[in-house]
Amino acid sequence: MKGKKDFETLPGSVSNTDIKISAKNVRRVLGIDPGLANTGFGVIDYCNGRYRMVSYGCISTDADMPHGQRLLTIYNRICAVIDEFKPTEAGMETLYFAKNVSSAMGVSEARGVVSLCLAQHCIQLGEYTPNQIKQSVTGTASADKDLVEQYVKLLLGLETVPKPDHAADALAGAITHINFNGLK
Repeated sequence: MKGKKDFETLPGSVSNTDIKISAKNVRRVLGIDPGLANTGFGVIDYCNGRYRMVSYGCISTDADMPHGQRLLTIYNRICAVIDEFKPTEAGMETLYFAKNVSSAMGVSEARGVVSLCLAQHCIQLGEYTPNQIKQSVTGTASADKDLVEQYVKLLLGLETVPKPDHAADALAGAITHINFNGLK
């Protein structure tokens, strides 16, 4: 991609062209935390029993944008992440019951455009409940958000907890996908 990127990645992330991969059994997984206002993404590699953070960030849309434009922005930016980092698998949290129907609809629509993008790129998608993600990352389904973020930091060998929290949730989704689909 030439010119300024239309999504934010955090300092320390690396592009696909910067990575020298010697092992053929590296799994590159994209984690997604979908939302209409904020969609978190995280890309990790897994090889020889180790996780490595490649990139993470958050795609934000403004509430004053037309609804369709917000969904198109999410779609285009997830496509750009896929084109740059070339993941072959993805993990995303399932939609859970929400009391606020209007926010649940936005999350559901964001999940739909992300699922479409992944399908168009022939990327296998695993979907996991919030409890499965907590259990997979921390060892307990009763973990709170802070504990999940601390374990993401620990598992990926990061100096700080990934921010914003949508990006940390996306990285947790990628870790869960690896854990549920065989540690190789």
